[in-house]
Amino acid sequence: MTAPTVTGNPRNSDHVGERTELGRYRTAAGIERVLYGQRVGNVVRVTDVPVERPGRAYLVERGLEEDGYAALLALVADYLATAKRLGVPPMSTTIFG
Repeated sequence: MTAPTVTGNPRNSDHVGERTELGRYRTAAGIERVLYGQRVGNVVRVTDVPVERPGRAYLVERGLEEDGYAALLALVADYLATAKRLGVPPMSTTIFG
């Protein structure tokens, strides 16, 4: 019986780009939140995080690089409009009204 071989998991795309602010909104509770876009490896991720205080961050979307810049703009516009209408982060499970 041979001993198992442990190999490292080489990461060929560890590059993490700078976060770019895509938009802001305020919840019904008055908490300001920001949408960020960031490239991690070869994948574009959009996150929703509170600005000033601890709170839940949400992964809104990933993989938009396949759909192009117009898809990113449409996602941000729709997300911000939905947040304004709901008064809470659209990715949360708490929906009012």
